[in-house]
Amino acid sequence: MVEPALVVASLNREGMIRQKQHDYYFIRLKAVAGDLTATQLACIALVAEKYGRGVVHLSTRQGMEIHNVHHDNLENARRVLQVAGVEMGASGSRVRVIVACPGEATCKWGSIDTKKIARELDTRFFNQEAPGKFKMAVTGCANNCTKANENDIGVRGAIEPEWVSTSCCDCKLCLQHCSAKAIERQESGSNGTRAYSYTIDRESCINCSVCTQHCPGEAWVIGRQGYTLFIGGTMGKIPRFATVLKKLVESEEELYDLIQKALTCYRKHGRKKERFGHTIDRIGIETVRAEILGTT
Repeated sequence: MVEPALVVASLNREGMIRQKQHDYYFIRLKAVAGDLTATQLACIALVAEKYGRGVVHLSTRQGMEIHNVHHDNLENARRVLQVAGVEMGASGSRVRVIVACPGEATCKWGSIDTKKIARELDTRFFNQEAPGKFKMAVTGCANNCTKANENDIGVRGAIEPEWVSTSCCDCKLCLQHCSAKAIERQESGSNGTRAYSYTIDRESCINCSVCTQHCPGEAWVIGRQGYTLFIGGTMGKIPRFATVLKKLVESEEELYDLIQKALTCYRKHGRKKERFGHTIDRIGIETVRAEILGTT
């Protein structure tokens, strides 16, 4: 049986996508920040055995899919999953499931609570309509494990380091460890009264936590802390690395406000199926910056 187009589209919106075999679908499951409980995993396994072919596919965005579910079994499968609190994912031109790394909860480099941010983004934006698919990723630090700059919206933990001269032992470890080569050591005075200082180039600094983590004397400390916000990344048919919208966003509410404005800007200017980054390239990054940041 070939399903009517409207039926297929409706199911697609609910995370049940038709396969090349027309009577069969795969169920895309929602795992915000890649998290599912053991009970949920057991339920997913049960549904895969009963209604699929006993196989669960791990997606590239921290989700799961149960393939080869016959159309007649879709509603029963969904009901069983819902009992365990397993929600459907998203497909098509809408905000997809938010991905995130473990962040500060378990990673020594994580500088933000990535799971909290991901859950809030899910509450505010998941499955909202957009001109094209709209993906968000949250990563705890500049190691960028969830590839923030390859998403329509990328949030990366950021710290702005400050140098405390009285705590510095002049070991020079920060010079060795700074991958951005943003730190410079300077000397002044004569041989008898030689003094040194360390400075950081704010433009070159990538706001990672390497200097503050490695400094043995705690001469490099966190001055300001927050989030770097990226917009317009995509790894689709025409790849584009995201643009930094704001290097250091200091509050969560400002972060969510800017993301809302970015999505609004995309809805206003984006063409059907056009990714946000390509909309930015078409109308110009300065136009987008001015609209989102409220600058002229």
